[in-house]
Order: sequence, then structure tokens, then C-alpha cells
Amino acid sequence: MRPAIVDEFDPPFTVTEPSAQTIPFVFNVPHAGAVYPASFLAASRLDAIALRRSEDAFVDELFGSMADLGAPLMTARFPRAYLDLNREPYELDSRMFDGRLPPFTNTRSMRVAGGLGTIPRIVADGQEIYRSRLHVEEALHRIEWLYKPYHRTLRNLVRRTAQHFGHAILIDCHSMPSSSVSREDGAKADIVLGDRYGTSCTTLLIDLVEAALRGRGYTVIRNKPYAGGFITEHYGEPALGRHALQIEINRALYMDERNMHKKPGFAVLAGDLTQAFAQVISDVEGELTIRSIAAE
Repeated sequence: MRPAIVDEFDPPFTVTEPSAQTIPFVFNVPHAGAVYPASFLAASRLDAIALRRSEDAFVDELFGSMADLGAPLMTARFPRAYLDLNREPYELDSRMFDGRLPPFTNTRSMRVAGGLGTIPRIVADGQEIYRSRLHVEEALHRIEWLYKPYHRTLRNLVRRTAQHFGHAILIDCHSMPSSSVSREDGAKADIVLGDRYGTSCTTLLIDLVEAALRGRGYTVIRNKPYAGGFITEHYGEPALGRHALQIEINRALYMDERNMHKKPGFAVLAGDLTQAFAQVISDVEGELTIRSIAAE
């Protein structure tokens, strides 16, 4: 039976396609979903603003011009607090549910222990989400009808891109709380790039992205505190010509983190990201083509 959650998120995700895909890039925004069903709000002990603390608010808009550059942009509409796409499909905390979880469930991951599994137990600031336990069927429905179709579509986008261009580059787009990026010397990172410590993409890609962003005045660091999650690890296979890079943007650059409102500098940041990736796209394509030919 088709569960009500599918209708509550109609559609559960969107893919904004260019008129023709002209570049081997796919942009993905898995945590910007801002549709909070009444049933979810009723089951939560938190108000809407508290639930939104886990949301990568407005990141889909920051990267909204990527289709104009010739790449598809995929965006979830359901919130991260409801279902986290940057996890394995079955990272579940048995303490959250009534009923027996399937035997293949990963109940012992560090993310589950921290309350941030596929169905999160807490929001970003550590507050418990639910008033009471969920039935296990609720979790399985969310995974079957939201998680799996999302990743199936994302895999197809990456596969299609690789088949057409000979390689594919997935940019996984996120934002981070300003409180998470203090460094020992007191400096604040504007952007953190994650390539799983050099394993999810060619060094060329992260070098070019870092240079393009630094050239526009942003402070950029790599892999700390965010090296990339399940998506970067799962979709990044450089030896097969499939590259994945995570980008985390400091929320203080573009929004008031207390009331979740955009700052006046939002449009400037969005323009800088578009220009930076236009530069990266121009620089990386020739280099990857040359390397692909040389490897044959």
C-alpha cells in the first residue's frame, strides 16, 4: 500500500534539468528540504524552528543556477530531521522504535550512537525529536518510499553522466553551523571541502574548487571537521571516473541562524558560487579529458 508520506511530500524530490546537459557535473542538495508534514510536527516534542536547526536552509537556492551552467540539480523536499539521505539506508537506533528491526540493520554505527542515523533521534543541537517511540514500519516506509527512490534517481543521473561524458563529477552541497568551524587560531572557515581525505575524487577537482573559492575571498579548508558522508564515500569512485566532492558553506555567510532568515549578502554568495563553479567547469573539463585519453 502506498503510504500517506508519499502524498505529503508530493513530489518528495526534484531534479532541475538543463535544456541539455553539456558538462559532466551533477549537483545534489540532500538536506535543504523544508516541507514539514503536520503528522511529523505532531509527533515531535520540538517546534518548527528547532526542527529546522538540522536543515541546510536555502542551499538549493544558493546552487540554483547550476542548471544554467549545463548540469542537473537534485534536491530533497523532505527534511533531514525526518530522513537523512547522507546515511546508509538502514542506520537505525533500536531504542527509537516499537517492533523488531530487520536483521541487516546497522544499529552500531557511530552516527546511530550519536543520534544521527537514517531516521535521526536528535536535531543538530542535541534535542530529542520525538515524544514517543515510532513503530518500526514507519521507519521502513520512509526508507522504501523516500530514501530508495532518491538514491535510485541520483545513481541514474551519475550513471547517465558518466556514460555520456566518460566520467562524472558529483558535487554534494551542504551548509554548516558557524559554531562548528572555529579553529585553534581563532579563524573561521567560510567553506569546508570534503573528499574523504583524497579518496573520493581526483586531487585536480578539489584543488580547482579551492582555488576558485579562495580567489573570491573565501577562507577554505579541507576535510575538517567535515570530510564527506555516505554520499561522498558511496558515489566517489575515482578509479572508475566517478568523482564526488562535498562542499559545506558556513551558514553565517548567508543567513541568521537563530530565525532562519536570509541575510542581505545571500545573492552575492549565490553569484560567487555560480562564478566559481563556472571557472572550475571550464578548467577541469580539459584536464580530465586529457587524462582520460592518456589512460586509454
